[in-house]
Amino acid sequence: MMTEHNFDAYAFSRQPDYDESLTRAEFAKAVPLKTVVIYCYDPRAVGIPQAVAAELGDEFPGQIVLDGHGNKAASTANLFEVVVAGGRAVDALRSVTVAQHLFGIENVVVVHHSHCGATSFTAEGINRAYRHEHGVDISGLYPPESVCISDYAESLQHDVSLLRASAGTPHSVNIYGYFYDIDKEQLTKVVEDTAAGNTGAAGGAR
Repeated sequence: MMTEHNFDAYAFSRQPDYDESLTRAEFAKAVPLKTVVIYCYDPRAVGIPQAVAAELGDEFPGQIVLDGHGNKAASTANLFEVVVAGGRAVDALRSVTVAQHLFGIENVVVVHHSHCGATSFTAEGINRAYRHEHGVDISGLYPPESVCISDYAESLQHDVSLLRASAGTPHSVNIYGYFYDIDKEQLTKVVEDTAAGNTGAAGGAR
């Protein structure tokens, strides 16, 4: 049940003096965003953003900055998290576009982790289960190559390519695909697609 609170008071676009260009500029100054990291909502994967921050030299989780009235006005973090099932990029495309528009970004990092639940089923299996258990056909709801993970190198290459092909991803952004071992808390770079056009597989771990 809705209360009588004036929620519009918290929406920038509903204020009498709203100016979209100025509001956007203020957002860009308030948060020094550099990197968006896309990873899985599995609680065991919680160390991924910190590992990526260490890999790229970013600050995470950073500190909240208060204004003169004690309101939370900004942050020193320059890495943002997009947490989705399996860390699949298809669910993060809009978030990347919005992050670029409001703050500007330099890097997008996709991370898939060991022993992920997304490796425990197939696209055919989840479609079949939904038909049997819920009486609905979801076979056309999502691209089958983005539903689960059967090969980590292939899934990371696919997601990096998907991000690069998106009109909402600026050409100037570097895109990386990493595998994360949740037990060793170790990142391994699998795919690198830089703004300079250097694309390919890469080894190494941190």
